[in-house]
Amino acid sequence: MRILIAGLGAIGQRHARNLRALRGAGVELLAYRRRGLRHVITEALARDDAQDVESALGVRAFDDLDAALAAKPDAVFVCTPTSQHLAIAQRAADAGCHLFIEKPLSHTLDGVEALVATVARRDLVALVGCQWRLHPCVGTLRALLAAGTLGAVRSAEVVYAEYLPDWHPYEDYRESYAARAELGGGVVLTQIHDYDIAWWLFGPPSMVQATGGHLSDLEVDVEDTVDATLETPTCPVRVRQTFTSRTPGRTITVRGERGTATVDLLAARLTVSPTELAPEEFHADYQRNQLFLDEAAHFLACVEGTEEPAIPLSDGVAVLEVALGVKESLRSGRVVHFS
Repeated sequence: MRILIAGLGAIGQRHARNLRALRGAGVELLAYRRRGLRHVITEALARDDAQDVESALGVRAFDDLDAALAAKPDAVFVCTPTSQHLAIAQRAADAGCHLFIEKPLSHTLDGVEALVATVARRDLVALVGCQWRLHPCVGTLRALLAAGTLGAVRSAEVVYAEYLPDWHPYEDYRESYAARAELGGGVVLTQIHDYDIAWWLFGPPSMVQATGGHLSDLEVDVEDTVDATLETPTCPVRVRQTFTSRTPGRTITVRGERGTATVDLLAARLTVSPTELAPEEFHADYQRNQLFLDEAAHFLACVEGTEEPAIPLSDGVAVLEVALGVKESLRSGRVVHFS
């Protein structure tokens, strides 16, 4: 299989390593690169200037997208800054390539309808990289909700906390896509995972109200803190996100009439109270990269026709609409309704 990786920053390099780990010499890796930086970004998100990234990953690089697509890749991993996702994905789809699009799908809905139509017309596989759905504790929580273990669910909360300068320690945070509006940054879109989790566990929201904005002294031109409430078919879901916390965290809490479930995603632990409702689940040796390995393996299986997409393009579009609604509520100070 021949795979083109568009964008060879941290996430593009991670996908290249994982594809090589999964398929070895059975995958030919191409790369479309605009900046052409030579250093390797390690698994620990450190910069290694002693290695040349193209040699280390065994990729054949192009600085022109048309030339890269002319090499006829079977699939394209879109790993560029958010604001560039749709244009690259559309050109790849026009060329008949299957698509793995890093989250979020885009920073706007402009062009989304055309991409969806092309994917359908060309019968292409298209996945969006919201890998937290594949976390074992999230899967167990979803099963508990489906089984009614917690009773009627009355409220839920999804929390993300991190300090942006520590997020990608290999680069100046002010230059990262997460910090820049022109690249589709901000905590809402960069961490759209939280809205994807809410959408997947509790259903499509009918409305959202959000507060927050750029509340810190971080040198960014995007929102760094958000407190949003989604009205879903299951219950109100509060989503709290910040780029300003020195202590990182990622949790999901669900409160039902019979009990409460809490998932600590960074610790890979799920607990239920009272404990007789369900046993604790703890994956002591779970590594973050397993999420990316699993989603890459799943994508390859979808391309080969042995699995159906777990995070299809339609879900990516729906969750993007939610995230953009959150940003609009931040801007306007009003409740935003979804059709």
